[in-house]
Amino acid sequence: MRYPILLAALWGGLSACTPTTEEVFSAVIDPVETDIQVTRGMGPPDADPNACYGREVTPAVIETVTEQVMLQPPQISTDGAVREPAIFMTETQQRIVQERRELWFETPCQAERDPEFIASLQRALEARGHYHGPINGEMDTRTRRAIRAYQRPQGLDSPILSLAAARQLGIAIWDPELAAQGGDGG
Repeated sequence: MRYPILLAALWGGLSACTPTTEEVFSAVIDPVETDIQVTRGMGPPDADPNACYGREVTPAVIETVTEQVMLQPPQISTDGAVREPAIFMTETQQRIVQERRELWFETPCQAERDPEFIASLQRALEARGHYHGPINGEMDTRTRRAIRAYQRPQGLDSPILSLAAARQLGIAIWDPELAAQGGDGG
């Protein structure tokens, strides 16, 4: 007679691991913060060794489709009565709706580590109504959310500041020597 007690204890332990409906939906709705990847010289195949690149990876979207497939049609007599009903089988398949996507883009090299640059970025985003927090020179969650909010309407849904967005904000540093060598000076 130990089995019902063991099953009850096991079920109680498993139910504690099961997320609530609210947790499941909030995980889908809220963007997941992933590791921020900014590298110097490492990027797409034609990467400039003097430039810095950000990378955004969008995972593939897969849907599961369940269909009823008729194995045998119904047997119907001449008077219209069904002698034998149709036989169906349930078939489940997964399909890729959207392929995995990897997007590389150029970013200002000082954007991740220079407190003065980050403070200027925070002020520029604040002036445009995207940043609401202290001007502290830290690349924190508020700053990353503001960067994403600024870049999203332009087609880049990323918390990594792109060089194009930095230029639009008026904070990208222009290096004429690097530009003369074929770089962009960011």
